[in-house]
Amino acid sequence: MSKAIQLPIIDLSSEDRVSTANSIRQACLDLGFFYLVNHGVEEELLKKVFEQSKKFFSLPVEEKKKFAVKNHRGYTEMYDEKLDNSLKAKGDSKEGFYVGTLAENHQNQWPSEEDLPSWRSTMEAYYEKVLSAGMKLISLVALALNLDEDFFQKLGALNEPMAFLRLLHYPGDVDSSREGVYGASAHSDYGMLTLLLTDGVPGLQVCREKSKQPQVWEDVPSMSGAFIVNIGDMMERWTNCLFRSTMHRVMLTGEERYSVAFFVEPNKDCIVECLESCCSESCPPRYRFPPIRSSDYLEERFRLAATASAENHRINI
Repeated sequence: MSKAIQLPIIDLSSEDRVSTANSIRQACLDLGFFYLVNHGVEEELLKKVFEQSKKFFSLPVEEKKKFAVKNHRGYTEMYDEKLDNSLKAKGDSKEGFYVGTLAENHQNQWPSEEDLPSWRSTMEAYYEKVLSAGMKLISLVALALNLDEDFFQKLGALNEPMAFLRLLHYPGDVDSSREGVYGASAHSDYGMLTLLLTDGVPGLQVCREKSKQPQVWEDVPSMSGAFIVNIGDMMERWTNCLFRSTMHRVMLTGEERYSVAFFVEPNKDCIVECLESCCSESCPPRYRFPPIRSSDYLEERFRLAATASAENHRINI
């Protein structure tokens, strides 16, 4: 067993925004992971999301395949994705379901009310609530970067953000003794922020130093009712590597595991380039690439991770 890491706890309801922003800054400098509590998503809704997720994943495979992913929305089968392409395994041992922005709800794929009553309404309610929490958190992240709290709004990044909800199921009957078999192999997330809800079953691990060998992995315990938040590569790029997008993975434990990830991504036309507050003559931009359009960056990352047709993971623009 790896040792457990103690993540900082951020209270989204705190009235002391400066102190909260300073705590977020320290968490993002140190590890890029923290717990988020008092986030405004009711416990009853958290419970319902897991209940409805389990109902979908318990359907026969052929039923789930009717919702096969299109435009990065819908069902992804076991082994459809391999987050660490250096591994010999055919893919990661998990299945998932993507829900995209509700502003483009016609592109989402929904089980019928007859087959799964309240499924769609539960996911839509959860999406709206977590997006609201994410927007509040991003304002605090802006303060943590010594920017105006509405900086990302004024930039246009949060005007129709590309937020994706992903239900995840890790089966408990996969043989994890074979080399390179993981629930989710080692990776860093792609976008701005991820808000993760887990069912309490262990498996999530982080590696503080992704460039050092041998890698040291630490367990991330779940905290009841709290989101586990982490910084994505796009935010690391924006901040000139000041804020850390930390490598993480999900180990298979022999126990069935469910989680719900909410990826907060900027508007698809947003241009990502080094923030002025994160560079200077003594600390020039580390990325020698030209500024990049958000959706182009994300599509390339999705393409590299997909073991099935990468066209299914395109973001329809």
